[in-house]
Amino acid sequence: MIRILVVDDQALVRSGFTMILESEDDLQVVGEAANGTEALEIARLEKPDIVLMDVRMPILDGVAATEKLLANQRDDDPKVIILTTFDLDEYVYSALKAGASGFLLKDTPPDDLINAIRVVAVGDALLAPSITRRLIADFAAGGTPQTEPNPAIDTLTDRETEVLTLLARGLSNAEIATELIVGETTVKTHVGRVLMKLGVRDRVQAVVAAYECGLVTPGN
Repeated sequence: MIRILVVDDQALVRSGFTMILESEDDLQVVGEAANGTEALEIARLEKPDIVLMDVRMPILDGVAATEKLLANQRDDDPKVIILTTFDLDEYVYSALKAGASGFLLKDTPPDDLINAIRVVAVGDALLAPSITRRLIADFAAGGTPQTEPNPAIDTLTDRETEVLTLLARGLSNAEIATELIVGETTVKTHVGRVLMKLGVRDRVQAVVAAYECGLVTPGN
């Protein structure tokens, strides 16, 4: 059973998400919150696996709440999926840097939302296609906030660097396996080592690191 906390300042939106999620046998909504402060309190009590987090909320917004929720980087921290009506500006990058494992628009079809929760719950990460395109465009334009490149990039082996490059191009494990002519289990092992060496929590964070250090560039 995947335990979920729904966070949104609109009651109707929370109710709608709850109704959709509770219709699935393996999903359980353990709480609802109207702002980031409430979300932190409920998360502390209920210990959800997944937090669906709105961005624009009163008192404490979704990005700030995500930063606080994941600040200690514990293994039992929930995974955060950011849900918003906005697919532009600093929210995407800020949420990813805060540790979010996914970023979806609120008009995402119910089946895609349910699939996203299941994907993130097993330790993967995802972005809506439109978000991915916009994020890469921001890097190309130099509009994304600049940070120091992750020095651990230099510790990757040649094969691990290849895998990270393909991750940054948006390839799945199966597609990477085909590209490198290796087994998918081997790819999973390499991905795990890349995450460990870079000190990042998931694939999205690894992709951000790849762009920040110039390992990949938009269009490459």
